[in-house]
Amino acid sequence: MTEFIPPGTRHIDLPSPFPMRRGGALHGAKMAYETWGTLNATRDNAILIVTGLSPDAHAAANEANPAAGWWEAMVGPGKAIDTDRWHVICVNSLGSCKGSTGPASIDPATGEAYRLSFPELSVEDGANAAAHVVRALGIGQLACVIGNSMGGMTALALLAMHPGIARSHINISGAARALPFSIAIRSLQREAIRLDPRWEGGNYTDEHYPESGMRMARKLGVITYRSALEWDGRFGRVRLDSDRADDEPFGLEFEVESYLEGHARRFVRHFDPNCYLYLSRSMDWFDMGDFRPGGCGRGEGPSSDDDTRAALASIKLEKALAIGVHTDILFPLQQQQEIAEGLLAGGTDARFLPLPSPQGHDAFLVDFDRFSPAVGGFLAEL
Repeated sequence: MTEFIPPGTRHIDLPSPFPMRRGGALHGAKMAYETWGTLNATRDNAILIVTGLSPDAHAAANEANPAAGWWEAMVGPGKAIDTDRWHVICVNSLGSCKGSTGPASIDPATGEAYRLSFPELSVEDGANAAAHVVRALGIGQLACVIGNSMGGMTALALLAMHPGIARSHINISGAARALPFSIAIRSLQREAIRLDPRWEGGNYTDEHYPESGMRMARKLGVITYRSALEWDGRFGRVRLDSDRADDEPFGLEFEVESYLEGHARRFVRHFDPNCYLYLSRSMDWFDMGDFRPGGCGRGEGPSSDDDTRAALASIKLEKALAIGVHTDILFPLQQQQEIAEGLLAGGTDARFLPLPSPQGHDAFLVDFDRFSPAVGGFLAEL
């Protein structure tokens, strides 16, 4: 069990006990975060970024860590999220292995890693933990909360459970609930990890690590993060050079196979398998319909489209922007449209922006020519 904490990461202690939505509580838990820019005298220029499944809190270079961050092109002086104007906070998700408390962390009650004794994790738990970070930093109301992918779910939960915590919202390739296709893909990813003999029911070690399961899980993920259009344009049917081809029967033969293999191998030893399982499942469970007016927010039974729209309409914001990508198969475009329409029905000045990026779900990490003007333009209006 290993945690991968970037240099310069700061921590805030969560209340102890910290109750979890589906039962149990954490004791001595913490949240990892980083900041950029300066909080103004009225403390009303803060932006919170909540991330997808795998990123850490290091969204961009800063004094504590000058290395480039995962959203370097978007966060910084003069960039779309302009740190000359905004005080930017990025949190690492609760349940992760990159600084916030998760299954790879030490359970103070036992002195050993939590592993599968970690309480069941929900997106809502991550939202409550992020809200605590905001309050602990002395911020009464955020200017904006920005959520990418899983972070789009976390942001909606944050807004639903903590009314008034933000004046505006940018939802990027997010969703108000998981669709069957996305659930199916994540189920296969989790199965690949659990069926690896080295997983050992969650009791693996760094020396006896479920590498094959993690490689397969990551490959499945990467396939859905990009689009068929990009795969075709980038790789076509190009075969590997003879000196690079895999000599194993049915081994690697095409460039696209080599790309997936290399991508997976770079990931597997830098993310904890149990944390991956917990975070993946939390997305499957998430459903904004649980927060419909009159509901109890506990997820008793399936919700309807009307429940989801009612829950979104109950969120009160000044402005919102939901950005989606035509080629996204994991969080398809209609999910961002649903978010914008639901918020608009509740009186928010909400817009839906579909982008023609060929990069699929991961476009917000690479297609900055489209995403920078969209995000920067929205923030310039605040």
